[in-house]
Amino acid sequence: MNQSPDDVLIQSATKGDKDAFTALYDRYLAQIYRHVYYRVGNQADAQDITQEVFVRAWKAICRYKKGEALFVSWLLVIARNLITDFYRARKKDDSLEERDVQAAPESSPEMEVEKRFERDELRKAISKLKKEKKKVLLMRFIDGFSYAEISRALRKSEGAIRVIQCRALLDLKNIMNNQQDKENG
Repeated sequence: MNQSPDDVLIQSATKGDKDAFTALYDRYLAQIYRHVYYRVGNQADAQDITQEVFVRAWKAICRYKKGEALFVSWLLVIARNLITDFYRARKKDDSLEERDVQAAPESSPEMEVEKRFERDELRKAISKLKKEKKKVLLMRFIDGFSYAEISRALRKSEGAIRVIQCRALLDLKNIMNNQQDKENG
C-alpha cells in the first residue's frame, strides 16, 4: 500500500498523536492562512479563523475520509464554512467588500491607501471572471495549490488547468485594463 506522508500523519493523529497533528498544522498553516486572509482581508480575523480551522480539524480528524478529498481540501472546506459564519455574524453579503487592513508600522498612510485600492481593484476584477477561471486562479495563487492538486480537485487534466489559468490571467489583464481606461477616460 502506497501512502503519502499526509496519510501516515493522519493515521497517527486519529489515534491521538498530537505531534503528528502538529506536523500537519505546520505543513498547511501558511496555505490556510492565505486562503482565509484573502477572503476576510484583516490580519487579526484571519489569524483567529485559521486557528479555529485547526481546532475543528483536530476535533474531527477521525471523520476525515482518505480518498474523498485531499487533506488540505478538507481543511479548506472547514475554513470556507468558518468564513461564511464570520460574514453571517457581521451581516455581510459579499466577502469582497471593503475591509479594515492593518497597516504595517513602517508604511505610510498613503502607501496603505494605495495598496488597499490596488487590492480592491484586483478583487473586483477577479470577481468578474467566470466561476471556473476564478476558482483556478484562487486555488493556484491564493491557496498555493500545485497544478496536480487543482487537477485532482476539479477533475480536469493538468494541461486543461494550465490553459484555464492562462485564459483567466489574460481575461484578468483585459478587465483591469478596461477599468483603468474607464478611470482615465
